[in-house]
Formats: sequence, structure tokens, C-alpha cells
Amino acid sequence: MITNDKRIRIIIGHYGSGKSEFAINYVTKLRKEVEGKVALSDLDVVNVYFRTREKKELLKSLDILPIDSSIDAPTLDLPAISGQISAPINDKSYNYIMDVGGDNVGARVIGRFHHLIEENDYDMFCVVNANREQTQTADKVINHIRAIEKSSGLKVTGLINNTHLIRSTTVEDILRGQALVSEVSKLCNIPVKYVVCMENLVSELPKDLEGEVFPIQLYMREAWM
Repeated sequence: MITNDKRIRIIIGHYGSGKSEFAINYVTKLRKEVEGKVALSDLDVVNVYFRTREKKELLKSLDILPIDSSIDAPTLDLPAISGQISAPINDKSYNYIMDVGGDNVGARVIGRFHHLIEENDYDMFCVVNANREQTQTADKVINHIRAIEKSSGLKVTGLINNTHLIRSTTVEDILRGQALVSEVSKLCNIPVKYVVCMENLVSELPKDLEGEVFPIQLYMREAWM
């Protein structure tokens, strides 16, 4: 259950892994499960596409605090980080999701705040899409994890299988990704936390998968995309 995860949830993953889609699905589900304050920060200052900040108005309508650029100017896209980032870290009344940039360069942003994050107060989940060239083997996933850990000063605590081809995803895709994250899990002693899939595929998945099945809808892609 997502309510059993640590108060601060840091979401990482390579470009194209679907980490921002997972993050927004996660925070909207969490909002339904918990009382009190919930915040989502978009810390991706590297990639300009498919970022959770694009859904700021939706988040506000759900009583989720969105945090992103320090400059509120719709015509500008600047690599700036808001001072608000640290507020939900320090305020333990918040459930806090942090959507971090896709590689070790992007992870430097969270590294600026790692001294504020208590060891027993966070989870850092690595989203893996086995269809992406940079994360198609266990060695590549592990190298990605180690680079993020070094850059951020934090440790990955869980793996998320988000192997997909958007709306063309099959059960076979998901199971191939599951084999990959299971291998990484054994090699690194990091548990598989979630198995992501579209809602229409849930009933077709085996019942004995490692990790909790996590159905999603596509917030970040319009119907025509």
C-alpha cells in the first residue's frame, strides 16, 4: 500500500521511463488515501517534455500542492528551483512526492537538499522501462542507479517495473520488464515495490508477481498522443 511508503517519496528514472506519469498517478492515489497535506514537486530542470508541472491546475483542484519553477512566467522555461522545495521536507505534516530529473545530472537538484532528508523519512523509487535503450539490461539499470545515488547522496530503496509501449503495451512487455527488475533486485538487494500497468491489463497479470500491481491512467498524454 502506498500509505506504507515513507513520508517523502523520491521518484527517479531514465528519460522515457514514465517516471512523471507514475509520479502523478501515485500522488493522485495517495491524495485519496491520506488526510492532511500532500505536495508534489517537479524537480526536472533538464527535460522539457511530459513534466508534472504541466498538470498544475489538476493538482490544485485535487488539493495537492504543486511546486516547480521559482519564476511563475508561462512564457519562460528556466532551470530554476523554488525555495518551496524544502518546506514539505521540513514540515512532517506533509506527504511529499518529488519527481526528479532523469539522470545523474538531474539528480544533482535533489542532492542540494539531501542533508535535510532524514534516513528513515524517505523512499527513493527507481522507475524502470525495459524498452528504453539505457535500461535494457541489469548492468545498465544498476549503473543508472549508482550514478543517481552518487549524485543525489541518497539510496534507492525500491524498484518499479514500468515497462511499457504506452497504449500498445502487452502483458508480455510487462513480464519482460519484471524479469529485469527482479534480476536487479537480487543483485542489489533492493525490493520490487510496484508493477505498473494500464487498468485494462490488471486482470491478465499473474497473481504471484513480486511487488504490488499499480494500475494507472494516462494523465501526461492526451488521447491523440
